[in-house]
Amino acid sequence: MAKRAGPDNAGIVKSKDLKDLGALRDALRAAEAEAAVARARAAAEAARLEEERHVFSHSVGPVKRLKAAAKAAPTVRPPAPEPLQRELDEQAALREALSDEVDIETLLLTDDGLSYRRPDVGPDVLNKLRRGQWAIQGQLDLHGLRRDEARDALSEFIRSAHQHGWRCLRVVHGKGHGSPGKEPVLKAKVQRWLAQRREVIAFAQAPGPQGGAGALVVLLNAR
Repeated sequence: MAKRAGPDNAGIVKSKDLKDLGALRDALRAAEAEAAVARARAAAEAARLEEERHVFSHSVGPVKRLKAAAKAAPTVRPPAPEPLQRELDEQAALREALSDEVDIETLLLTDDGLSYRRPDVGPDVLNKLRRGQWAIQGQLDLHGLRRDEARDALSEFIRSAHQHGWRCLRVVHGKGHGSPGKEPVLKAKVQRWLAQRREVIAFAQAPGPQGGAGALVVLLNAR
């Protein structure tokens, strides 16, 4: 037969149930307290943000959305036409400026190569030029060119070299082996043309390894 709980056992059961209920009640109260704290923090943060927004609006004033500015389409200007006539006039003036009739015999030094230097250029500069101690930075070969072609080519070469900041050049005029009388036709003309250029401060016959009697080594002034 099953045993019935006596009075003492019933008291023990009721005491245990009351303890469980008390623990549950305490847990519920703690959870409510934490929820209340979280709600209070959220409310405080919202109030702070609202206060900052109010301060910003008060200090800045009403804000209006700006209208998007219309973008101007880029305009591409066509390149200016080449001034052909002006270029032809400049070439003609250049040919006239370098005359074949200028007498430079008094300007040339009476050495084997008929060297040239401006009065303000020291003899040591010319000596270094003769010995090939200046580094050649550019060369022009006039072989096969007629007089006008050679003059234009020389003028353009000197102008371009000076713009690039080159100081020492070599101009090959040839030794005249293919000319009538085996005379270097262009040599004397090149000397005249070079002496008339404002960029040229000295020139001399090139050393043997650099062309010898068939070339001139030319020194330009600094830019």
